[in-house]
Formats: sequence, structure tokens, C-alpha cells
Amino acid sequence: MAQMEPASYGGWQSEKSGWFGQLSGPGFALIAVASLLLLVPVNLGSWSAALVCVPVSAVLALLALGRVMGLTADEWIRLAVRHQIAVATHKNVFMSGAFAPRNERTGEQPMDLPGTLARLRILEAPDGLGGRLGVVHDPVAGTYTAIARVTYPGMALIDTDQQAARVGAWAAFLRTYCTEDSPVSRISVHQRCLPDDGAALASWTARHISPGAPAVAVTALTEVMEGAGPSASARETYLSVTLAASRARLAIKGAGGGQVGAAAVLVRELHAMHQALSSASLQVTEWLAPRGVAQTIRTAYDPEAQLALATRNASAGTPGWDGLPSGVDTALAGPAAAETNWGVYRHDGAWTVSYQVRTWPQSEVYATVLQPLLRPRRNARRSMSLVYEPLGPRRARSELARETTKRHAARKLRAKTGRDESEDERRAEMVARSQDAARAAGQGVVRMTAVLAVTVTDPEELETACAEIQADAAASGLELRRIWGAQDSGFAAAALPLGQGLPDRRMGF
Repeated sequence: MAQMEPASYGGWQSEKSGWFGQLSGPGFALIAVASLLLLVPVNLGSWSAALVCVPVSAVLALLALGRVMGLTADEWIRLAVRHQIAVATHKNVFMSGAFAPRNERTGEQPMDLPGTLARLRILEAPDGLGGRLGVVHDPVAGTYTAIARVTYPGMALIDTDQQAARVGAWAAFLRTYCTEDSPVSRISVHQRCLPDDGAALASWTARHISPGAPAVAVTALTEVMEGAGPSASARETYLSVTLAASRARLAIKGAGGGQVGAAAVLVRELHAMHQALSSASLQVTEWLAPRGVAQTIRTAYDPEAQLALATRNASAGTPGWDGLPSGVDTALAGPAAAETNWGVYRHDGAWTVSYQVRTWPQSEVYATVLQPLLRPRRNARRSMSLVYEPLGPRRARSELARETTKRHAARKLRAKTGRDESEDERRAEMVARSQDAARAAGQGVVRMTAVLAVTVTDPEELETACAEIQADAAASGLELRRIWGAQDSGFAAAALPLGQGLPDRRMGF
């Protein structure tokens, strides 16, 4: 019997953020000014004017077309200026707790969460099963997000048919939300790979060894734990579901309106997706309560708190425990202190560098393509967030039609100017047409991004950890870009399961 070839995947396209071709709005303005400056000496017929205008025009063109670490020169300069202003005004430093400065007018301390997260609120709502659900509310974006801790059997130890079936089930799950009336605006998957020194395992074992256990068995168990414990790693996987109030206005009104109605609609959506999640082999361990949501945020900012919280949570489930409940108070979710530097984010006792996936594999890849990114590391923790935004049929049709038209017009312009067409351009147009054909056949279209973060507690190991994650990304066929000048925002997207990371406005596909 012939063995089937494993399924492969490809065809990703990067979003085009150019205002005119590959140029941004400021870049187009720079080129326009540079062109006008070149015409000045021609109109005046003056060599002295040419000596002034030509160098200035060249500098403007260099700013618009030059590249600095993947960014245009003008974008790099804007980021640098903005960062230096933040440093000069101390807006890159966040202080909380007893040392936080108080408002001179109200006497209140600032929010516990820094940067772009300061506007978030952690609400509490009934989950419909007798428990309490933590809902992360963004009043600016008008979104409500619930977070679930999930388990997944993985891809490494199953055959190719099962791998293809699981990928297909996940694609079918996403496709159910590619409808015009779906209130779910984003779905994100967040995974952390944490180094584990075995202390938590040893603590749990010490509490559960029977007093009458044979000494030989206890000695053998101790030796096994001493050898395997320090080399172990812990993984945490979260699924975040975000509801957009603008999409569910009528449903929210029918459920009572306001935050209460929005939470009720969100809970209804969560119950409806359980069967689809099971079909995709995702098992929901729990939908996090407010204290659980706060704990996921706190342990990202302060990795040293992971062990203490795990030990306390284990004790909280034992009979007779009269201490604090499991999780963290929502008022203490954020860091005690944080500082945003140009390429590094320092928070409490840790340092984090965040990356965005700028280029997905250009060739066909298998379902296990992302496994190298979350390899266990002894002295570093890694986090990755995959953020999906399902598009409705009308918007998907409009975006794909615009992309196809743009590429066709670019081909005609190149033909008129006598320039050769590269194979990359031919392939991009072919992929755009194939995606439009798949959409017309009933397939869904989603926006997707991936952001990664590597965190260490020893700054001397940071560059080594960064080199390792970039090498693993290259092994996966991915091109990473360090999030220069916005490491705090990158941390919020990559290290926290809050469904952030995609821009609200979309210029292309």
C-alpha cells in the first residue's frame, strides 16, 4: 500500500501598509518634495540652485527609500524621536505600588498596568455554570475578552493523517466565525514555555509521599527527580476570545445592555464554541476567573512569582486552607516597576525582547513548522501569541479584489516602462488569485499575526537567548523583526494572552 505524502501548507501574504505602492504616506510626501526640488534648478536655469536642491532632494529620497533594520529611514527616525521624547519626559518608566507618584489633583495613584494596557479593566461575570468569569474590557476599542486555559495533545507523536485532521478541524473552527453577523472579532492562541528547576515538583511530591512508603522506593523516586527535575520545562497554553461591542450591538441590548449585556453575549458565545473546540482537539481546562486572569499577567511580568503562586494555589485546594484563594488580586496584576528601552523591556526582575514575525515561509511547510520556536531552554522562557481576525465574506471579497487589482495594475505599469517582472511578483499575484478562488468556493479569510518574546532573569544571558530564538525561527522558515522602540507594546502582545497584536486598520492583504 502506497504511503500518502504528508499535507503541506503555504500561501501566506503580508499585509501591504503602503499608501502608494510600497511607500507610506510620509514617504510619498518626501518623494514628492524631492521631485519638486529637482525641478527648481531646471526652471530657474541656475547652477547655484542645483547645488542646494540636488543634495536636499537626495537626502529626502534616502529617507523615503532607505532601510534600517527592516524599517524605512523616516520610520526609524520617527520611532527614535518618539522614544527619546518619552525618555526625556520619563514616560518610559512605570512605577506602581507604594512608590507610584500620585495625581496632584485627585491624589490617586495611576493604574496598575503600564503603557497601552493602562486602559484595560478586569471585570467579573457569571459563567453560566455557577462560577465566575474574568472578562478583560477595553473601553477604547469596545472589546470584551475571555481567556481559557487549554490543553492540546500536540503534533509530534501522531501520524500525518491525524496531523492533517487536526489542522483541518482548527481551520473549520476559524471558518465558523468568518460570517457577517459574528460578534467574535478576534481569536488568539498563546503559549508559554517556562524553564522548570523541579522545585515545584519536589514540593508536591514531599506533600504526597505516604509515611509508610518503603525507604527504597522513596530513595529511587528522589534520585529520578534530582536527575530529571532540573531539565524539565512547563508549558502553558491559553485561548483568548474577543467580542466586539460594535458587532453585537443588538444582542447586547437584548441581554440588558452595557457591560452586563456584553458579558452575557460573550458567555453565550463561549458555550456555543465548546463542541467545535473539542473537534479541534482543544480541551478547555477552565475559563479563567478574575484572579486567574490577573495571575497570568502577573507571572509574565514577574517570572520569580511563578513558583510561589503555584505552591500557594496547590495549598488553596486542600481541606482546611484558610489563606488566600488561588490566583492574584486584580489590583496587583501589573509590575511593581517597568522601563521601556530602545530594544529591551525591563519589568520587575526580568528582561524581555519581543519580536514580530514579518515573513512567513515562502515554501510549502508541514504542520509542525512552529515547533522549534518553543523548544525548552534552561535559562529563558519563551512566549508566542498567534492572533487571528476572521473576516466576513463582504470584507474578504473587497480586500482580495483590491489586492488582485493592485497587483494587476502594477504588472501593467512595469510592462509599459519596460521593466522585467520578478518571479516573486508573479507568485504573489498567483497566490492572490488562488485565495480569491478559495473564498468564492466557501473558504474563510482571516488576518493573522504572530509575536514572540524571550524573557530572562539574568541580563548577561539575554543576547544568547535572543540569538537562540532567531536561529530557531530561521529553522522554521520565519523572518523575525525586533520591535524597536515599542518593546512595551510588543510585550503586551507577545507575553500576555490578551488578544492584542493586530492593528485596527488594514490597508491591504
